[in-house]
Amino acid sequence: MSSAPPNDLPAAAPATLVAPRGSSLPTLLVGVLAVAAVASSGLLWQKLSVIQEQLARQSADSGALAIEARTMARQAEELVRETAARLSVAEARVSEVALQRSQLEELMQSLSRSRDENLVVDIESAVRLAQQQSQLTGSLDPLVAALKSADQRIERAAQPRLTPVQRAINRDLDRLTRAVVTDTAGLLARLDDLVRQVDELPVLNAVAQAASTKRLGLSPAAPGSAGGTAAGAELPWWQATLQRSWEVVRDEARSLVRVSRVDQPEAILLAPEQTFFLRENLKLKLLNARLGVLARQFDSARADLAAATTALNKYFDPASRRTQAAATVLQQAQTGMKAAELPRLDDTLSALATAAAGR
Repeated sequence: MSSAPPNDLPAAAPATLVAPRGSSLPTLLVGVLAVAAVASSGLLWQKLSVIQEQLARQSADSGALAIEARTMARQAEELVRETAARLSVAEARVSEVALQRSQLEELMQSLSRSRDENLVVDIESAVRLAQQQSQLTGSLDPLVAALKSADQRIERAAQPRLTPVQRAINRDLDRLTRAVVTDTAGLLARLDDLVRQVDELPVLNAVAQAASTKRLGLSPAAPGSAGGTAAGAELPWWQATLQRSWEVVRDEARSLVRVSRVDQPEAILLAPEQTFFLRENLKLKLLNARLGVLARQFDSARADLAAATTALNKYFDPASRRTQAAATVLQQAQTGMKAAELPRLDDTLSALATAAAGR
């Protein structure tokens, strides 16, 4: 270390501190390291600035994305709420439609059931009415007509639940077509004709009177009377009158004594005024038989017809054609009267009851 010069000496040039040679290299290294540190600090600062900018930019982008995400989430939430509201409305409408559909189906089924029930009730009423008519008239025609009409109505309805009823109707129709019953209408007509012919039937004790009346010319002329009329026309009137008088006297004389077989003496002894009551009694028997046929009491009707046949054979002339025709009609009536009952429609009625019960 040097000492300062005295004050009275002139100023000298500044002295330069010269380091020793041995200390320059570390100083240079320190300077280089300092420069390198400064440079690396600058680079780090620059890189840190870039990173900060990138972070700021990413933070801004993230904020924007977050805002957009929140907006989209809000929109999605509103859309979900709206969708849920619409879905609830749609579900409510679907439930209403389902309810209306179920009500409509129930209404249609109710209408269908009511129509089927009305059809079943109408058919049952028609069948029962036809049964009553058949019992009154003794004819199968009302039953056949009612069953055919019911079959057509069921076929037009085309309801599967009425198929058993249709099968039962077909079975009863087959049974009716095979059934044999009394022809009540024809039998009643024959009895009515016979009642009208009773007044014209000749009584057994009126045979001689009818023969004398025929001989007097009051009845229609016989087949051989044409020649006698022609012969009488050629004679004078007084001779013809005498001839007719002679014939009447001769026939009366012959009829005074008449030999015949009498099987029923009470018929010969019947008084003329009792003939009226005899005919009326025969009419009553025939009318009672007619009522028995209408009431389906065939035993009673047969008994009345048998009594009428007995009275006819006992009191009326068996040689007369009218009597023979009346006896034939009575015999046919007794033969044609059958005790067979009318077929019952049990299958149809049971099927109708089952259909009406809804089973």
